[in-house]
Order: sequence, then structure tokens, then C-alpha cells
Amino acid sequence: MSMNVSLRQLRAFLAVAELRHFRRAADHLYLTQPAVSRQIADLESELEVKLFDRNTREVVPTEAGRYLQSAIERVLDELEEVLTHVHSESERRHGKVRVATVPTLSAHLMPRCIAACMERYPELVVQMHDQAQALVLESVRGGEVDFGVTVEPADTEAFDSETIMHDAFVLVCRRDHPLAEREQITWKKLKGQPLILLDYASGSRRLIDQLLSRHDVDATVVQQTGHTQTAFSMVDAGLGITITPALSINHMPVSLTALTLAPVARRAITLIRRRHRSLSPVAELVWAQIRETAAAIAG
Repeated sequence: MSMNVSLRQLRAFLAVAELRHFRRAADHLYLTQPAVSRQIADLESELEVKLFDRNTREVVPTEAGRYLQSAIERVLDELEEVLTHVHSESERRHGKVRVATVPTLSAHLMPRCIAACMERYPELVVQMHDQAQALVLESVRGGEVDFGVTVEPADTEAFDSETIMHDAFVLVCRRDHPLAEREQITWKKLKGQPLILLDYASGSRRLIDQLLSRHDVDATVVQQTGHTQTAFSMVDAGLGITITPALSINHMPVSLTALTLAPVARRAITLIRRRHRSLSPVAELVWAQIRETAAAIAG
């Protein structure tokens, strides 16, 4: 048999049982006397038992009331301890948070975020996992990390996500390349150009392929790399040109230059966590700090 007994009813019962008076119990609970009387009446109705004998001078618990009083006092004390513990957990500012990030964000966004966390929360440790997009998604899905920072995944239904910024794609070439004379170049001008692109472990490659196809560019991909730094080295060696996220160009050699691609196309930088899974309080702190850092970079 299921019963619909509320915590408020039990607190009202204990107050009346201890103070032996409805008005004093109401004052103790910061309620009106009719409200307390109603709570007791509803509790007696739900339990189908009389809990108090009433006379003009005092209210006395019945035998059933005395038994309930002793049992409920113990249970509510334990409940208070549990709730206090949960509240203290929510106030924690120490612990370890594991975050999986794709390389361009590991190199640019995350160092600033980790530094900010160290300053604000000295007892909090942020452990970064620098991984290709496919491994970031797998780490989040498998619960190996608390959450991930990545390019918006193709399967958005698999995660709870929040887009925190947008990062434009740019063309990178040597400063002595014929295209370097322009500040801006259209996607169509890439026809026939030897391209050095990130491989398919990168979340950006899928988007770059879509953009090239959208602009009817039959891409001539001469090399595929796992890291933007490798692509930059190949461009520097004269092997071709590359399309890369703007966040990555802070780390390119001075012998290279970045050109705006028109029309401008951007990738969505996204925080992802396991579907329908709550973050720990400390992980929430880091999630919020990454959002704040991304907003500062975008601004």
C-alpha cells in the first residue's frame, strides 16, 4: 500500500508532539494554527490512525503517536545529515575534472581556461585529454571524461551540448605564394590548387569537405595530416596550401600568411556531455569557465 505522506506533515507532527500545543507548534514552524491543524488531520487521514488526544489544556500523543514520534525523530535526523552532505558537496571547490578537447582548442582555448580555473579555484585540478575529434566523442560517450570541448558532432542527438563560439575557416599559404597578394579569396579559386587537409579523425575535415562541395570545388588533396602544425610545415615546404580554423593560426610559422575565405564559413565550437547525465558541481564550474573564456576570445 502506497501512502502520500509529506515531509511538511511529519515536521508539523513532531512540532505538536514535542510542544504539546497547536499554537506553539504553529509559531515554531512560522505557520498559522489552522495550517498546522490541517497538516495533522491530513496525516491522520493518510495513516488511518489517531495520533493525538486533545483536551482544553494540551495535546498528548496517542500510543501510535508516541511510536511515530520516536521513529520519525531518528529518520529526520538522518535525513538532515544526508541533505547537509549533499549541500556541502554542491559547495565544493576542489577535486579533479577531466576534459577531452580537440587539438586546436587544446592549444588555444584550454590553456587560458585552465589558468583561469587555477586562479579562481586553487584546489581544483583540470586534467585535459588532447585528442582527435573521434576520440573526444568516444571518451565522452564512454564516461572516461566528465565532458568534451569539440567541433559540433555530426550526431548531435547522442549528446547534451552547448555551442559556445564560432570559428571561421581561413586559407593558409606561404607569403611568396601567388594567392598571398590578396587579403581575401573565394572558395572557387581553390580549384586545381594542391590542398593539404586534416584527416578524417578531425571534426573540421567533414565540414571542409562539405564547403568545398557546396562551392563546386573538385579538391586536389595532396596530403592529409593529423595535426595543423604538420599541415603548416608542409605548406612551408612548398607542398601546397591548407584550409584551417582561424584559432590555429596563432601557432603558424611567420613565413606563412592567412587569407579570409569568402563567403565566410564557420565551425561551431561545442561543449558536449553524455546524454541526460548531470555534471558534478566541480565539472559545472569548469564548463562555465570554458564558456566564459570562449566568450572573451570571441569578443
